[in-house]
Amino acid sequence: MRIKDHPILTFPERKPIRFRFEGEAVEGREGDTIASALHALGITTLSYSIKLGRPRGFYCAIGNCSSCNMLVDGKPNVRTCITPLTPGIDVKRQTDKGVLT
Repeated sequence: MRIKDHPILTFPERKPIRFRFEGEAVEGREGDTIASALHALGITTLSYSIKLGRPRGFYCAIGNCSSCNMLVDGKPNVRTCITPLTPGIDVKRQTDKGVLT
């Protein structure tokens, strides 16, 4: 789902970055946020609503909402739309309020 050809813009190849999502090794690109890397991989459900369990995805892309909150390296409520992708991070979907007990 990554844009490769565009009539006006050019997208140079960027260095691959490997990370883990839900226990599987996946790959994004240098300069991606966590959410944009997942979206480019076709992963559009980032979390689930607390009350009804409905899927949530990329929404505001500026860190104002909580639709992209995920567990990143065990830390809950990380806004993945504004968090840069880094090598080796472990990302999981969040299904609750993210309160550690």
